[in-house]
Order: sequence, then structure tokens, then C-alpha cells
Amino acid sequence: MPKIIIDTDIPYIKGVFDQLATTVYLPAKEITKESVADADVLIIRTRTKCNADLLDGTSVRFIATATIGTDHIDKDYCRSKGILWDNAPGCNANSVAQYVGSVLSKWIIGKTLDCRNLTLGIVGYGNVGHAVKKAAVTLGMRVLLNDPPKAKSLASSNFADLRTIAQQCDVITFHTPLTYTGKYATYHLGNKDFFDSLQRRPLIINAARGGVIDEAALLEALDKDKVSQCAIDCWEGEPKVNRLLLEKAFVATPHIAGYSADGKHNASQHAITSVSRFLKIYPNNINPLPDREAVITSVENLPFEMLKSYPIDIDTNLLKAAPEQFEQQRSNYRVRCETFFIIKR
Repeated sequence: MPKIIIDTDIPYIKGVFDQLATTVYLPAKEITKESVADADVLIIRTRTKCNADLLDGTSVRFIATATIGTDHIDKDYCRSKGILWDNAPGCNANSVAQYVGSVLSKWIIGKTLDCRNLTLGIVGYGNVGHAVKKAAVTLGMRVLLNDPPKAKSLASSNFADLRTIAQQCDVITFHTPLTYTGKYATYHLGNKDFFDSLQRRPLIINAARGGVIDEAALLEALDKDKVSQCAIDCWEGEPKVNRLLLEKAFVATPHIAGYSADGKHNASQHAITSVSRFLKIYPNNINPLPDREAVITSVENLPFEMLKSYPIDIDTNLLKAAPEQFEQQRSNYRVRCETFFIIKR
């Protein structure tokens, strides 16, 4: 039988392959070259760096990461060794949209703002950006999108360059992958020049990757009052966090924006499906989660209901109280379920 190594922190997957393969469940820190030496397949998260240090000399032929991100996979190395891999694009898009909706709701309620008078800038219009746009439109916000590659292929008047985003938006939220090279590299996309060009003292949200925003430049922008407040889920040095930014952040969380039960369920199911296809073994699918819907009668009530469905202060207070427990809080994250709102007037 094939041998599969599975990260113990991936939920819903335990037992699925046990009758069809030799399965070994290990915490991320124990997924080492020695432990994977005779494995055929790895099912992992972003905490496992899949590169030559881990894989050289092993029998690994396939990697399934139960995440959207692929920064932890050395694609060139895998290609050179014939190791195939798969990620789970879009698996937690609605979870991140719930996170952004909760941040927006906390901000809107705290400042007694009318959503219909606000413009949201979404930097990165992939699966997550699309889900965030839907949530913002439901709230009644005007939306501008920034994604140069997508702007070339999608006909929409909502696309704008970064300068326009900086000039017109009351909230700017980042949802790009982290890339260091190429025409559209995203490393430090939110840099000093960007923050200096802001016109409306926006709320800045980073639920993408830590390096997408230059944290030193963001701190300077907060001090200069170019940025009114910030919500940070992804940190440049995580699991170590910038303590000064942590102190100043309106919302601060340990990289859990995509960690709803629904998002994790989707990612686990995607990993199961991709491994099944690769090994040509077919276990049963994991049981679906129940749908959770809430009917509200007016858009004005929506921010209150969004914040009630995900009280984001719980996660913020935990991280601010014990930032040294970043990894523990992330690995042992509480169950958070998504709610789909239906507006009936």
C-alpha cells in the first residue's frame, strides 16, 4: 500500500485513507526528511517547507497542501525531481470575506458610518477578492479593484490603478499572493510611496501575506495620520509579530482569516480528492457541514449581524494579550462557522 504522511492539524481528514494506505499523522515540526523518507504522498499546510532540505533522497511523489498559498513549496525543485503538487484555490475565500466583513462592521459601527458613502479598494481580485467584493456590495459599498493581470482579461469599469485606489478609497484590503519577481511582484506592494499617496486616511487590512505590506512604512503612515487604523492578520516575521504594530492595530489576529470550519473543510476535501486521483484510490468523502443562514430585514442591520456572527474582538484580544503564543493560537484555533445572510425587505 502507498504511504501517506498527514499533518495532524488538518481537520476532518483523520481515518479517511486508513483502510487504503499506510497513514502516519505528524505535527508539522515532526515532518522531516527522516520521517518522510519512504512516503509516497504528503498532505501538509504552510508550516511545512517542501524543498530540497525536506525532499532530497525521499520517495515522495505527490504533495497536497490544504491551503490556498503555495509559498512553502519550492516549485522549481519539485519540477526538477518530477514531484507533483496541488493546492486548494478558493477553499477559504468565503472565510476571508467573513473576516473582512467583521473588520468592516466593527469599524463602521464604531464610527457610526453609512456604508453607502464608503469606497472599498480590493488589491488582488482572485477567489478571495471576488468573495470580498460580494460582501462589500451587499453592505452597499462602492468597490474599486486593483489587479493588473486580471484587468487585461476581464472587462469591468471597477478596475483601477494603485494610485486611484490610494486617492479614492476609505478602506483598502490586500488579497494578493506574495511574489518577489516579475512585472507584478507583490512584495512590499504597500510601501512608503503607496502610503504617502493616500488621500482619505483609510482603514488598511492585510489578510494576504505578511510581506505584501512593509510594516515599517505602515507604522510611519499611522504616525503621520495617513492611515487611520489597520487590521493585520498576516505579519512579516510571523510567528513573531511586530509588537509596536500589534499595539497600534485596530484588529490583530494570528493568520486565521481563512480559518473558518467551512474553509478548513473545503481544503481538506480538496486534498483528499487530489490525493485520491493521484494514487487511484477512492475513499468516502468527508461529511458536509450544515448550511447556516440568517435572514435580516434591512441592510442597515447587516454590520451588526456580521459582527455578531464573527465577534473578531475575541481573536484580537487573545493575540494582544499573548503574542508569544501566535503559533499555539493558530494551531488550536476555535471553531468559527460562516453565516450566509439573506436580506428580505
